[in-house]
Amino acid sequence: MSSERLPAAPVAHPPAQASSSPDVGSYRPNAKYVLLLGLMCALPAISNDIYLPSLPDVARDLHTSATAAQLTMTAMMLGGAVGQLVIGPLSDRLGRRTPVLVGVALHVVTSLLCAVVPSIGALVGLRVLQGFFNASASVVAMAVIRDRFVGAAASGLISRLMLVIGIAPLFAPSIGGAIAGEWGWRAVFVALAVFGATLWVIVWRRLPETLPAERRRGSGIRTALTGYGTLLRDRHFVALALLPGFGTAVLMSYVVGSPFVLMEGYGLTAQQFAWLFAINGIGLVGGAQVNAYLVRRVAPIRIVRVVLPVSLALTLGLLTLAITGAGGLPLLLVTLWLILAMVNFAPPNASAIALSRHGEIAGTAAAFIGATGAAIGGVISPLTSLLGGDALAMAVVMVGSAATALVVLALATPAYHRGGAWSG
Repeated sequence: MSSERLPAAPVAHPPAQASSSPDVGSYRPNAKYVLLLGLMCALPAISNDIYLPSLPDVARDLHTSATAAQLTMTAMMLGGAVGQLVIGPLSDRLGRRTPVLVGVALHVVTSLLCAVVPSIGALVGLRVLQGFFNASASVVAMAVIRDRFVGAAASGLISRLMLVIGIAPLFAPSIGGAIAGEWGWRAVFVALAVFGATLWVIVWRRLPETLPAERRRGSGIRTALTGYGTLLRDRHFVALALLPGFGTAVLMSYVVGSPFVLMEGYGLTAQQFAWLFAINGIGLVGGAQVNAYLVRRVAPIRIVRVVLPVSLALTLGLLTLAITGAGGLPLLLVTLWLILAMVNFAPPNASAIALSRHGEIAGTAAAFIGATGAAIGGVISPLTSLLGGDALAMAVVMVGSAATALVVLALATPAYHRGGAWSG
């Protein structure tokens, strides 16, 4: 689809191309189906969040710096970005089940290798591979959604998945901290291997194939490049695909920076940090569920138009608090909670709108969105450490990410244009 072609109706409704899938609109997911897709989407998040409290221990045990330890987080995200770009087209060619079963199996292998790694360099390399392989779960889950849903229905389902995905920040750091406290940080990767093996069995038994053979695309690099070329020529798709990435950057700036900001900067214990991380996770989950409710009544683009300016205002407030110190830690935490509560509004809506434009290559489109998000988050989040690793650095990165998202929406899409198809 060229960049000039806009949906003929508000994006809350399926575009004409959605009819290319006979299943779209005819399937109603039950709780088990939502749980399965949510666990698939959550695999990368769990792989990072369960390991988060171990970062200081990793730095000490492997005789390296905090920045190098944080690089193991970034490495997994960048590996995930590349993995999604490769696995997305494969899922359009081979179907949805085979890529995810192979990818999750290799995630288990790399997790076990991480548990016996001798150096920080080897750990960074293995985390790249771990991200590459576990990307199969998240990109296939998104492609499965697009195989059967479009528009507001897809956005609502993605938001409901956030209830499952949000369990990761609620419990994963506490679980990871407990495991590391009892058996050391290497045992955390053994736990990731066990989780991956369990997920593999569930996917093998419960995930249906949603892409029949007659709808699969040809194989080879040329086919993949053709698909990505089609997406890149649609500037509105590209703009929408960038928005989840800047949301990820805001979130990952907090995820990567918060252990050092809160534990080293404000003197919180590991257990206190885990509780605060869980409370902020409630904000993430709550925001996603509010969005799932709203999207049934409000066009997704309207939600995005309102949420991005509000997010920018909140991050500017955090920056002010970091500079002035007003309100101390309590007000800083309240503002952080509000920022994180807004994070899960824009990504599901922007993703659903973008996917609705290219249902014929849903796997490739989902891979592009996921890879862009992982790449942007992976590149931007280390800036928190490079800028000093304190609350001010974290706030600066959040402001930059939120501001860029708003600029992209305003300048690269007709979202704020009066009378346009996207005026909502």
